[in-house]
Amino acid sequence: MGASELKSCGEEFVTKLLDRRWTLLNPNTTIHQIKLSNMLHADEPLDGISFSSNTHPSLGHDTAGNSNQDPSFYIVRDDLLHPLVNGNKARKLDGLLPLVEDHSVTDVVTCGGCQSAHAAAVAVSCAERGLRSHLLLRGEQPEILTGYNLISTLYGNIKYVPRSLYAKREEMLIRHANLVAGNSGSVLWFSDLLETSFTTQTSGKPNLVQIDAHINADSHRRKVAIINEGAADAVGLLGMIRLVQYLSQKHLFGKERTLKIVVDAGTGTTAVGLGLGALCLGCVPVCVTYPCELSWEVTAVMLADTVDGYKKKEKCLISDFKHCTAFHHIEHVLKGTDGGIVHWVERGRPRKFGNVLKGDVETCQQIAQQTGILVDPIYTLAAWELATLLSQEEAKGGAKVVMLHTGGTLGMFGLAQRYKSYFQAV
Repeated sequence: MGASELKSCGEEFVTKLLDRRWTLLNPNTTIHQIKLSNMLHADEPLDGISFSSNTHPSLGHDTAGNSNQDPSFYIVRDDLLHPLVNGNKARKLDGLLPLVEDHSVTDVVTCGGCQSAHAAAVAVSCAERGLRSHLLLRGEQPEILTGYNLISTLYGNIKYVPRSLYAKREEMLIRHANLVAGNSGSVLWFSDLLETSFTTQTSGKPNLVQIDAHINADSHRRKVAIINEGAADAVGLLGMIRLVQYLSQKHLFGKERTLKIVVDAGTGTTAVGLGLGALCLGCVPVCVTYPCELSWEVTAVMLADTVDGYKKKEKCLISDFKHCTAFHHIEHVLKGTDGGIVHWVERGRPRKFGNVLKGDVETCQQIAQQTGILVDPIYTLAAWELATLLSQEEAKGGAKVVMLHTGGTLGMFGLAQRYKSYFQAV
């Protein structure tokens, strides 16, 4: 299959894939430009650097710029999508939640850590749609409820699970879902819904609205859906592909311009979704043989696993995606993915997942005061550091650097409890 045929297949595939109802009214997002100045040689990634924000940057063909400009990177402000739901969580749920209505689901069961942004996102999103959410949180209830834990408690039904039981997540989720369903109810996995959506999904319907109140009556049979931890399923990739389609429009970044897209990686699902979107939408140079390098290169900062672990997860997600979509040219469209579509890298200052190091909070404060953008020490600061480094490397006419801001604001409240000395010094 030639390059033009391959591109046509990819466009046909994406059109079919995205012809569905969505949670978000549209895929639009805000894009800012971060400019760097006063750069001095330093041992740490952000030492000696000042930042400023351009809230109305020139995009489209105007992004070409010239080599004499100061280093800069663009930031996709998905942190602004919802006041309580992280941007990457909103994207993962974008294609998932409408399937709830299609399958008359009444209850949703999922799991996460005590300060899980995913659990909070599910709780809020379900409540907005008249659904009951049941959240299994790892560990013990904190003395003071705050951050994502507080939001999960207010919007959902919380149960704290000992770490020994939580280690067997699938068994734990199934057991609790069966308890919620009762003898007359039923249980299903969201990972099974994407396959049927291609035959049952009807395009042109309005976006998901609150389900009729009658489903909340205890007298009715319950239909319970299970969402994996972090919504790390193939169905969670749909919203990211929709975002890539939006960003690839000519008046924004286009498909031909060389981009280095930076994102923090928890489960890695967001990064894989971005990579798949770039590949399916033809954000690649014209070539007939594979593998060929993407003109949109997705780089993910590893935070919760090893490079082997993330590569394994990437392969599993792509395999599940191929199986679920079952498009007749899917093998051609996704040919060459065996070598990987995401560049996985270590954080500049590696640490055990969830740890905050000395100086992180002060750096977040500096960024907030200079740009009006809040990043958190666990996730988005890692992406910001890499975007800063890459923008300096690409300053002389190289690729444009784009950071996806996934959110994380509410996580700061939980961190302030855990790392009191660091926050007291601010």
